[in-house]
Amino acid sequence: FLANKMLPEEFALESVRAKGSVIGTPGKAFACAAMGTVGGLLIGLITEYYTSHTYIPVRELATACKSGAAVNVIFGMALGYKSCIIPVFVLASNIYVAFSLCDLYGIALAALGMLSTLATGLTIDGFGPISDNAGGIAELAEFPPDVRDRTDALDAAGNTTAAIGKGFAIGSAALVSLALYGAFVVRLKSLDVAVDLSGVNV
Repeated sequence: FLANKMLPEEFALESVRAKGSVIGTPGKAFACAAMGTVGGLLIGLITEYYTSHTYIPVRELATACKSGAAVNVIFGMALGYKSCIIPVFVLASNIYVAFSLCDLYGIALAALGMLSTLATGLTIDGFGPISDNAGGIAELAEFPPDVRDRTDALDAAGNTTAAIGKGFAIGSAALVSLALYGAFVVRLKSLDVAVDLSGVNV
């Protein structure tokens, strides 16, 4: 593995959960980054399932729209809440495993793992506005209806890809925010400022 060549066999990480340090290894670092990559993949797949017209949830919502606006709103909100369950558990498991292995350094590595597919994510995210603009141009230019039908299909796919990109962005933002919090706490410790958040009630 590249981690074995780039990192020492063991390295000490300043811990935010206890006094002293946490011992990290290349294997632990690789596991944290791999967890982030797999977590991003799962979030993308779940997002596609709940937003693509190919799968059952969107088709059920389209059928519910025939019953009226109230059913549409209620069913849509329920479907949106339901779609968040698995990504939340994926993020929580990523955070737990990465923090257990390498403390907040592991969370930062998981965020990097999730962002390793950033180029692909940004590419598919940009497909949505492009296809939407193509449909608008086709309508303004008064093209034949079959052209508009094709751009509508592309627009539906573009909405799905935009949602997938947002899922990656939210997941990586959650991990990066924890990593920044860890850097803040470590900095305070280096300045001999006592940090005890055990008694904070939110």
